[in-house]
Amino acid sequence: MAFWRRQREPLHEQLAREGGLDFGGERPPHDTRPRWGAAGIHGIHRFREWDALVRVEGVELEADEVSFVALGDGTLVVDGDEEGDLARLAEAVEEELKPPYRAQAVHNGEGVWAVAAEAIELVELGREVEGEQIELTVSGGERLLLVDGAPAFGSLRELEELGAARGDDYVVRAVRVDGDLWDVRVLPL
Repeated sequence: MAFWRRQREPLHEQLAREGGLDFGGERPPHDTRPRWGAAGIHGIHRFREWDALVRVEGVELEADEVSFVALGDGTLVVDGDEEGDLARLAEAVEEELKPPYRAQAVHNGEGVWAVAAEAIELVELGREVEGEQIELTVSGGERLLLVDGAPAFGSLRELEELGAARGDDYVVRAVRVDGDLWDVRVLPL
């Protein structure tokens, strides 16, 4: 009497067959093409954060980081209480980018600084506005004004005019630079 032993199917093949991946013993050729789709690369590229990036040597400041805004008249408005000569940092940036701009400088070692800067749009708001940050959103005829993250009543004609120049639906974000001078960005919706 012959004892026939049935050869067991390997578990990975059994699971593949049960999962609908059985190719009847033949495997399809491996597709090495990138899976980008018909249009090419999927997604939206990341926006460039800085308009200029420079390295400055020989500057000694007490802080390890410093932020400042350069106005069109050459004035530097420093965020925080840093005291020191930021003029060399600003001069290096201005070889690549004209004011007004917002800059962030980071100390990289013995008198070496990396400075990144982005161009900004400055607007004077005619009346005294409370708060340090304003966001005006207009969408579908509805308006929402936030001052320092809290809803506020009224409107700011200057900001509405800036936004309306770019379309019917927009967001205007303003950050106080100094006094009634604001760094403003308009984003269409």
